[in-house]
Amino acid sequence: MNAPAPLLRQLFAAAVAAAQPALCLPPHLPRAAEIGSGRLWVVGAGKASAAMAQAVEAHWDGDPQALGGLVVTRYGHEAPCSRIEIVAAAHPVPDLAGWHAAERVLASVRGLSAADTVLCLLSGGGSALWPLALPGLTLAEQQALARAMLASGARISEINCLRRHLSALQGGRLAAACYPARVLTLLISDVPGDDPADIASGPTVPDPSTCADALAIAQRYRLPLPPAALELLHSGRGETIKPGDARLARSELRWLATPQMALEAAASAARAAGFEAHILSDALQGEAREVGQVLAALARQIAQRQQPFAAPCLLLSGGETSVTLRTPSPGQGGRNVECLLACALELNGQPGVYALMADTDGIDGNGPAAGALIGPDTLARAQALGLDARHMLDRHDAHGYFAALGDALHSGPTRTNVNDFRALLIAPA
Repeated sequence: MNAPAPLLRQLFAAAVAAAQPALCLPPHLPRAAEIGSGRLWVVGAGKASAAMAQAVEAHWDGDPQALGGLVVTRYGHEAPCSRIEIVAAAHPVPDLAGWHAAERVLASVRGLSAADTVLCLLSGGGSALWPLALPGLTLAEQQALARAMLASGARISEINCLRRHLSALQGGRLAAACYPARVLTLLISDVPGDDPADIASGPTVPDPSTCADALAIAQRYRLPLPPAALELLHSGRGETIKPGDARLARSELRWLATPQMALEAAASAARAAGFEAHILSDALQGEAREVGQVLAALARQIAQRQQPFAAPCLLLSGGETSVTLRTPSPGQGGRNVECLLACALELNGQPGVYALMADTDGIDGNGPAAGALIGPDTLARAQALGLDARHMLDRHDAHGYFAALGDALHSGPTRTNVNDFRALLIAPA
């Protein structure tokens, strides 16, 4: 990559830094005086949950003996804690470690008193890390359904609606199990629109969606529901906790970080570097390659016509795209690198346009990198190496494409997650 690469990396780092739990959690942590004589019991799930638990321990001002708990994070995202147990499990396809941890979490909150406070730490990835299903569904069935949902092209809000109606913790069930204890949920959002029902599939908030909604989603995407799941949805046994339920009367939530906050931090860093920055949206959704094509068309319009913005400038966006698997044996893809490769193809070497697209958790899909970067010479350099960009896009092997070019972005696990980050730099004509 050419000279713009360091600036694009700097913007990604600014977005991630703004969502670090050590920075954004302490102002929202309840004080010991607020807790009173009860316990502060910490539970949580997500890619940021271990770092969130670490921040809780570092800033808790009460008796250490009054603090305890258990949180689940993705393998590789652990952080050392002394009072709060950290369990690692699989994501995005769940495993037995996550199932057993969810069982333990549910058991730990039952029997709490009204004097106790449950601090629930939630971030992106929590749905898969707390996979415990309602009675009748097995882990193997949950795993098969997870794979089918990930390949379907369904939006995250649709996937989480179905998850909520099959889960033993999600859809408000965890908060109901905590009653009569107070529940305070601290959220780091990774979903378009920041709907708390979609962050870790809403274990502590009411859910207005229904079993009928979940069934409609399964039918729309032709998801192969096992008989036990069909029974849960058709019978209504999978119905979630609804608004107005008395067991949620002592449950509240606070936002720690959102995609918009991360984009604003990146925009500030861009302006400090002398570039005008425009936030297009914090909630762009759709098929990854189609979003990439649209962003490329907008960048080309600026580069060629100075519309709707004048170059030089930066276009920033967040959200969560989806990928519909088109081949039976896909390569090593990821929604951000797939979006970026489609963008490069659409730009077709447009002079002066550079881009970075990456997942703020540090891992794009199941690939080894957070994302990648492109410039005007990307396609030409790849062609010289014998790489066929369109063929590799069609077989979902964008990670392999950018790795071969040396343009992959390796950040490692960031221990936070505010969804996708995209930055397009349009240099002066």
